[in-house]
Amino acid sequence: ELPDDVPAETRSRAEIHLVEQARHFAPHELRVLGRRILDVVAPDLYEDHERRQVEAEERRARRTTRLVSQGLGNGATQVRITVPDATAERLLTYLHAFTSPRRQGAEAGGGVTESVPYDVNLGQAFCALLERLDPARLPVHGGDATTVVVTVDLQTLVDGLGTAALGSGGVISAAEARRLACTAKIQPMVLGGKSEILDLGRSSRLFSRAQRTALAVRDRTCRAQGCDIPAAWCEAHHAAAPWAAGGRTDLSDGRLLCSWHHHRAHDDRYLHSELPNGDVRFHRRR
Repeated sequence: ELPDDVPAETRSRAEIHLVEQARHFAPHELRVLGRRILDVVAPDLYEDHERRQVEAEERRARRTTRLVSQGLGNGATQVRITVPDATAERLLTYLHAFTSPRRQGAEAGGGVTESVPYDVNLGQAFCALLERLDPARLPVHGGDATTVVVTVDLQTLVDGLGTAALGSGGVISAAEARRLACTAKIQPMVLGGKSEILDLGRSSRLFSRAQRTALAVRDRTCRAQGCDIPAAWCEAHHAAAPWAAGGRTDLSDGRLLCSWHHHRAHDDRYLHSELPNGDVRFHRRR
């Protein structure tokens, strides 16, 4: 894997050296040695070669970066992620702060130490890291994309019995909702009640944070017919009339639309009508 501009004599010395090392090292170990072979046979060429090699690897790592998630249907989701080495190093540094690697086990009670597998520790640390991220420092898309909405009956939350609904359509136990409530901000929403000012009339052009949360609970996705963009990535639209034309910033007048359909709603080349279920149907003017 040496670059083409390495002289043939240097390449030959590298081959001889690695063959000699093969007496003592297995193939995967030789591969590691091969990465630094120029440092042994041609130190004057090594630094520039290493720089170019690392830069090429970093470019390749950025191109292959990806994250894939798959719900397993049993209350768990499998996440597979490929990231550059520097990013992985940063992630592991953060996770180690939660796992306390110098501590070999977890107290199981009665002074007994229970051994916890390393991969389990890391997985639990990843969950703890996400729960402790500061939402105020995360990007906002269309209003409040970093808020996870959990809808639960008050008595269910108090008792810790039953289930709570997630904005994505999934469910968690009431006990888990109570645990999250210990570290997350609580925004009470009594459906049909008066605990939030949800109708602002003409006093404000933009929908409030409380109204957006209520719209997310009600609409769940973009209200354009057949569109399934989740509520977190949608924008609040004045359905009856634009605010500039006298429309009211009220919950009953609000509809969540993804960015593409929101643009269509304000594009005079398109007509749109509301269906009986509240969805919006778009069609191009003839």
